[in-house]
Amino acid sequence: MPHNYSYWEQTEFVNNADVTIIGSGIVGLSAALHLKKEQPTLKVLVLERGFLPSGASTKNAGFACFGTISEQISYLKRSSEADVLRMVDYKWRGLQRLRQNLGDAAIDFQQNGGYELFGNHEQKQSEQALDRLTYFNNLLKQAIGAPDIYAVADDKIAGFGLSGVSRMIVNRFEGQLNTGKLMRVLLQKIYNAGVLVLNDCSVNEIKPDDGHIQLITSQGHFNAGKVILATNAFASQLYPELEVIPGRGQVLVTKPITNLKLKGTYHFNEGYYYFRNIDNRVLFGGGRNIDFKAEESYDFGNTESVKQQLVTYLNEMILPDQNAEIDYWWSGIMGFGEDINPIVKQVQTNVFCAVRCNGMGVAVGSLVGEEVAGLALLSF
Repeated sequence: MPHNYSYWEQTEFVNNADVTIIGSGIVGLSAALHLKKEQPTLKVLVLERGFLPSGASTKNAGFACFGTISEQISYLKRSSEADVLRMVDYKWRGLQRLRQNLGDAAIDFQQNGGYELFGNHEQKQSEQALDRLTYFNNLLKQAIGAPDIYAVADDKIAGFGLSGVSRMIVNRFEGQLNTGKLMRVLLQKIYNAGVLVLNDCSVNEIKPDDGHIQLITSQGHFNAGKVILATNAFASQLYPELEVIPGRGQVLVTKPITNLKLKGTYHFNEGYYYFRNIDNRVLFGGGRNIDFKAEESYDFGNTESVKQQLVTYLNEMILPDQNAEIDYWWSGIMGFGEDINPIVKQVQTNVFCAVRCNGMGVAVGSLVGEEVAGLALLSF
């Protein structure tokens, strides 16, 4: 579709960016913020395919977490102890940077702890986790800088109103935040820094062109000195060689619940299910492990099998016998890989990527964005 851009549009919007960032999620906006902090005169443009940030940045559950014991055990099965420690350190430092950049009050950050639940039928799994409690406390102390990160919290099960839960482990350093406020504050910060964000602009191709990079988009051709790809799960659509697998996360929110007892964040089944209290409602998501292949999708939406499982857990375990009414359903698309580390690298001359946050974008996104911005700055 031809675009009849004026001289003003061509010179101030389309063709003058020193750095164009593809994707206006946490990673892309954090990269923009870091670029302007380090070099305020840079002209930085952000292109976003959606009306709002696509993917998961405005669709996540708002968990400020760095992992349950069961998740750490799972990571340890496919990575080294050093890798597991490095990723916990990375997530922890990323959360601190997010809070430092935006302020706790602005994003409604609360450190109420994170809980891992084990059902009555999961005796083996709970024993395995409890057996490793001291080990992971000693290991993660090197990253968090404090002892007793994980502790048994069985005495709180009844107080939270949960049913069918036999054991519970608390991580007292985990927190929660308001995802919507986070993204609004981040957007406002980059607007104030002079960064331009253009929405409804899908990038279909990235190619070198006479000393600059040309972006073939749904809104015409854009030129940039350098490009940062921050589309997480969608990165392999432009660079198929990148090992990024999409993973759809489906989420519900109930109508307000009188005297809701939940406080903190909650995970079970190796983190594949998660819930929390938000405005006296239950936010509950997960179920990707019911059918991994079906959920390796770029398509937003909800599936009956996952919806049914979430509703069953909601009515039997989280809010037993309350038949809670559901107010919202949605889904987000995350980027995963066998390697637990994000991909931050140069993919071709003057093109860099920061993708594959493995479902931990809230925790790692700020640092991943800064890292890729640093790579781009080194190439000037």
